[in-house]
Amino acid sequence: MFNQLFINSLIAGAIYALVASGFSLIYFTCKFIHFAHGVVITLGAYFLYFSFAMLGLNFWFSVVLAIIFASVFGLLMNAIIYKQFRKKKTSSVILLTASIALLILIESIILLLFGADVKTIGFIKIAKGVEFFGAIITPLQIFIIAVSLILFFLLFLLMKKTKIGKAMRAVSDNKEVAEIIGISSEKIYNKSFIIGAALAGIAGVLVGLEQNLEPMMGTNLMIKGFVGTVIGGIGNVPGAILGSFLLGFAENFGIWFLPSGFKDAIAFVILFIFLLFRPYGILGLKK
Repeated sequence: MFNQLFINSLIAGAIYALVASGFSLIYFTCKFIHFAHGVVITLGAYFLYFSFAMLGLNFWFSVVLAIIFASVFGLLMNAIIYKQFRKKKTSSVILLTASIALLILIESIILLLFGADVKTIGFIKIAKGVEFFGAIITPLQIFIIAVSLILFFLLFLLMKKTKIGKAMRAVSDNKEVAEIIGISSEKIYNKSFIIGAALAGIAGVLVGLEQNLEPMMGTNLMIKGFVGTVIGGIGNVPGAILGSFLLGFAENFGIWFLPSGFKDAIAFVILFIFLLFRPYGILGLKK
């Protein structure tokens, strides 16, 4: 039982971390809570369903299109909505409200276009699980964990070793000084949204392959990603990844002792504990 719960925790943590890393990256540079990040996950999954299951396009080509679509949609949200608010120097509370409104609006549009019934992509057939130290894990789940770890490593290299990553850190530390030395904050915001939305799109594709699709799927994943971000330290991308894996372990090992219906409640209890006693998270800086 312990080994199976450990595997389940890794799978859940990998998905939560993909959501949290993109969300935290956007917060790191733009300094506001972008809850509409959740709907980008849903759009990635549904675009894959539309292009592969409905249009009959090649699966891998559909995956690439879904990720590109998610990235472009993230960019458009920033350029069309958030940039206009920033020009008016609106508060982060207004930006938060706008992001929640976007989340609800786009989920409603998805519901209108595709209906409330669950959808299945149907590319990967149910495969026999592989036994690993007494636990069962499917090839798709191994693929999800492997892809997530590779993406986290690439994100680390991006943030630490590239000019884009250094520019993001400069804008995050002091936007005015960064602009004085020639770094365009708006261009950095755009790049943050593109990368963050691409991570959300990949998360949507992976979740859509393993589970059924439904219009509100992104909201629940966004909540879990947000909790993971708070645990690790909001605005700290490595912390968000760490916190998400810790949340995955807490949820799955928590239902070893509690009924499975309490799984979501565990996440909220942990959220309240951190907000009360350590709001800056495990790796965040106390301010």
